[in-house]
Amino acid sequence: MGGNAKGAKRGLQAVQREGGGLRAAPQSQVPAPQPLFPPAGLFPLPEIYIILYRMSRGTKKFLVDQRVVYPSQGVGLIKSIEEKKFKEKKVPYYMIYIEVSDMTIMVPVDKAAELGIRAIVPKDDALRALELIGEEFEPISTDWKLRYQTNLDLLKKGSVLDIATIVRSLYHRSKVKELPILERKLYDSALKLLEDEVSCSLKKTKEEVENMIFARLEAE
Repeated sequence: MGGNAKGAKRGLQAVQREGGGLRAAPQSQVPAPQPLFPPAGLFPLPEIYIILYRMSRGTKKFLVDQRVVYPSQGVGLIKSIEEKKFKEKKVPYYMIYIEVSDMTIMVPVDKAAELGIRAIVPKDDALRALELIGEEFEPISTDWKLRYQTNLDLLKKGSVLDIATIVRSLYHRSKVKELPILERKLYDSALKLLEDEVSCSLKKTKEEVENMIFARLEAE
């Protein structure tokens, strides 16, 4: 190895003085990077800051007063984020108020994505969902059990386009033959969810959005 290369190598190593000589610092002595946020207990912090700090180390999260879609429940508002004890551990929970059922639901923060909870879609996506329900589509199965399972799976996936697809297919099916009770409930849930989300996204009243939906469903 040439002199320049040896010098460069020595220049890259951490060194420390010992007895007038120099020796390479052991790797274990290189200080670990410190977190930017001070750990709880270093000095008093409001509890919500501590909770948010712990949450920030996990997956993407929502904020207090943010509206979200919980596909199996409806559109909700995050009223607070609270820590509860679970198996001797403190677990952060979203406290989500669901208007349609007038209930507040506790959802563990780290389970939100698994449950399909997501943010309200932007305006362009809401308008695309309204376009979709007015588009032509292929005939759906006449087997209501198969049809129900297909649409139930779409509801669990919970994207705004999935929900619009359920509304479109079951609305037109109901014009051919009355829907069974389970399908009717599924249709009503999907329609309500679509109305609420599009209303939030477009900042329109639910009555306005309902009129927009049926204008497209009934268009020839």
